[in-house]
Amino acid sequence: MSLRHVVVDSAAQSLEGLRDGATLLVGGFGGAGLPRAIIQAVLALGVRELTVISNNAGADADDLSLWFTAGIVRKIVCSYPRSAKAFAVAYRAGTVELELVPQGTLIERIRCGGAGIGGFYSPVGIGTVLTEGKRVERIDGRDYVLEKPLRADFALLKGRQADTMGNIVYNKTARNYSPVMATAADTVVFEVDEIVPVGGLDPECIVTPCIFVDRVFLGDRG
Repeated sequence: MSLRHVVVDSAAQSLEGLRDGATLLVGGFGGAGLPRAIIQAVLALGVRELTVISNNAGADADDLSLWFTAGIVRKIVCSYPRSAKAFAVAYRAGTVELELVPQGTLIERIRCGGAGIGGFYSPVGIGTVLTEGKRVERIDGRDYVLEKPLRADFALLKGRQADTMGNIVYNKTARNYSPVMATAADTVVFEVDEIVPVGGLDPECIVTPCIFVDRVFLGDRG
C-alpha cells in the first residue's frame, strides 16, 4: 500500500482550484502563525471578490493588508480590524463589507463548521449591534443569540513542520486558530518551515493529523 503524499512544489501550486468569489479561512493571530507566502501567492493569482475569515484584518505591509490595498476582498469576518489601515481605507470607501464577531464566538462558529454542527446559542453581544437581525431565544430566563457555523472553500495556514503525509506540528502560539480552521474547509493548505519523511515527527507533538490536510509546501522560515 502506498503512503499518502500531499507535498506540492510551491505556494502557487497549493492554490490550484481557487477561484473568484471563494471563501478563505486564514490562520494567524497578528503576525504569529500568518501564512505570508500564501498571502503573496493569492495576490499573484489575481482572484477577486473574496470572503475572508480571520482574527485580524491585517496590520503590516506583507499581511492581509496587501489584499485590501489590491481591492480583492469583498467581505471580511473577523474579531479585530482596528489596527488595519488598509482595511480601514477600503471600509470607509465602501468597497469591503465587515462582519465583526467577538473572538470566542468566531472560533466557536468555525469549530461548528468543522464538526458539522448547525450553530449554537450564545449570550455574548445580546443588546448590541453585533446581534442585530439574528435569532434570539430566551432559555431559562436569559436571552441567547443563534450563531451560525462558518466554513470555507480554502483554509490557508502556517505550521512549523510537516511530514510528507501532511501531519502538522506548530510553533508555540503560532498555532492559534489553525487546528480548528483545518477542520472547516474543503481544501486545507499548509505553508511550513520544514518537511520531513514519515516517521520524522514525534507523534506526541502532532496537533493537526494528515486526514485534515490536502496540500503542504515549503515556505520561508519565520
